[in-house]
Amino acid sequence: MPLKIYNSLTRSKEEFTPLHPGQVTMYVCGPTVYGHAHLGHAKSYVSFDVVLKWLRHLGYRVTYIQNITDVGHLTDDADEGEDKIARQARREQTDPMEIAQLYTRSYYEDMDRLGVDRPNIAPTATGHIPDQIALIRTLIEKGHAYEVNGNVYFSVESFPGYGKLSGRTTDDARQPGGRVEARSEKRHPADFALWKKAEPGHLMKWESPWSEGYPGWHAECSAMAMKYLGETIDIHGGGMENKFPHHECEIAQSEAATGHPYVRYWMHNNMVTVDGTKMGKSLGNFINLKDIFNEFEPIVIRFFILQSHYRSPLDFSHQAVKASQTGLEKLRESWLRLTASAPGEEDIDTDAYENRLVEAMNDDFNTPVALAVLFDLSKAINTALDSGGLKEEARNDCIRLFSTFGIEVLGILDNRPNTVNEASTSIAQALEGAMSLLLDIRQKARQSKDYETSDLIRDRLDEAGITIKDTREGAEWKLG
Repeated sequence: MPLKIYNSLTRSKEEFTPLHPGQVTMYVCGPTVYGHAHLGHAKSYVSFDVVLKWLRHLGYRVTYIQNITDVGHLTDDADEGEDKIARQARREQTDPMEIAQLYTRSYYEDMDRLGVDRPNIAPTATGHIPDQIALIRTLIEKGHAYEVNGNVYFSVESFPGYGKLSGRTTDDARQPGGRVEARSEKRHPADFALWKKAEPGHLMKWESPWSEGYPGWHAECSAMAMKYLGETIDIHGGGMENKFPHHECEIAQSEAATGHPYVRYWMHNNMVTVDGTKMGKSLGNFINLKDIFNEFEPIVIRFFILQSHYRSPLDFSHQAVKASQTGLEKLRESWLRLTASAPGEEDIDTDAYENRLVEAMNDDFNTPVALAVLFDLSKAINTALDSGGLKEEARNDCIRLFSTFGIEVLGILDNRPNTVNEASTSIAQALEGAMSLLLDIRQKARQSKDYETSDLIRDRLDEAGITIKDTREGAEWKLG
């Protein structure tokens, strides 16, 4: 089946066809760098990392942009409040740029440990102030924006398509308790800031035709996406919480400026909950990645994330992650046994498994189903190895499938395939040697009628996940 993507704009799965054959342009909203990365970041960027890896596996040349927000993101995510980075700089008694640099480095450290590929370009908001000013100029010239007291606002009433992504209307802003508060200088309460005049003492500010100030949060993504990817891009991703106002505002300002469709496929990943409750700093259930990496391998966290679909919520609990750890170990054991095994006579219909894996990934990147297929394949491999081994062709095909989907696409086994084979062979050989010795000791104990020692060896191995079976030809063992 062809690749189908759920498009948040049309609210349906659509066959993916890039604007230019063989090439894909992809933009994903990056982090606002005022703190260490958390599990919500991990879910988003691991999910889009798999999207990137699968597109490249299909043969597309993907240009992937992920921005770094280092100015303009205010504390209420709209037009009010304090710049998040400036606020953190005040708390830590340092410069905002030092905060941005510190947490940018921290973010990439965590993503590297999760096996997330870095983007082709990682533009910063502060590095593209002239591009944002140019976009705002265009919007003013075309009658879609206006200046008041040094602030510049986008006029939502000038753009009939406002609300087509989120389903929100301009009337929603007039309702009591609406997200956008009315301001006397705005023509409409839903109008959003493109440029903000800096207040006295504000450190992050630049000269513009309207005032000394800084760009609104929404302007940066449009300016940078269109600069590097063109006026119409194939895929734009981000968190579901960014549909409104951020992505809605991106569409309005971009399409008003160019007159062309901004994004062809909008993709949104769902949120993280903790024991059923939305994760948040204010609730005290915030999961910092550096903390969780002290308890679990980063690859276990990646595996845990991919067990849920990117559009489904991910509920975190230590019990759930431990279950993921156990499942991942089973796949690892099968991979080790497979790469260390000698040819035998058993066969596996690898084409059937490959078709199921491709169908899962082409069905809106359905990683839970793809993982389930890998587990089915793992079980078939273990059964064949327990029966004497796989035929050479089947063994090679199984290695290829594990390498392609377990390593290259899902990234849940290892990102260094050359070292995997060496390490797995060494470990498997050591295990074979240790088990051979233990079975010899057990056999001698049985011959001496020392059944207490014999049973002790069997029971302790069983506790470790190794099953012993006595046959006429001697004792056999298997994992699981």
